[in-house]
Amino acid sequence: MLQRLAVFLGSRDGGDPRFAETAYAVGRTLGERDIELVYGGGSSGLMGALSDGVLDAGGRVYGVIPRFMVDREWARTHGERTQMHVVATMHERKAMMAERAQAFLTLPGGLGTLEELFEIWTWGTLGLHRKPIGLLDQDGFWRPLVDTLDGITAAGFMDRRTLDALVVEGELDAVLAGLSERLDAPA
Repeated sequence: MLQRLAVFLGSRDGGDPRFAETAYAVGRTLGERDIELVYGGGSSGLMGALSDGVLDAGGRVYGVIPRFMVDREWARTHGERTQMHVVATMHERKAMMAERAQAFLTLPGGLGTLEELFEIWTWGTLGLHRKPIGLLDQDGFWRPLVDTLDGITAAGFMDRRTLDALVVEGELDAVLAGLSERLDAPA
């Protein structure tokens, strides 16, 4: 059963208010289902909307943020339902998040979001973890990326099994179900 989910997403709102609305709704759903949010600890953009949703639903938030981001006042602070861990580097942040989470979900975001997704996915292909990874393909946001990954696979730089391991769904319930199924699958 999924109890701790790391979510990678933008620290900006993006150009469409639906991104923030979805991030908040994802957070509310996690809180209502008693799934702890593991995330980068930010208070702005989609990160802030996501954590607000979790906390508004009475859920738990586990944030990991580098010191330089705290110094810039980017950290989320929210009392007893929030655990915030301050680390020295981005590498420590990602390692701590990866250790804590049972699965990973990616929402819309920019370079940092992509970097987190690709690093955790690469770690999985190298056998460093067996945790499922998903994309919430809100309104086809991730379709161009998935098409590119299909092309990379067709060109022989990635095998189909690696691409098929990624859970890509347009609806939250479907992506959470896919992550849970793979979490519970025998090794």
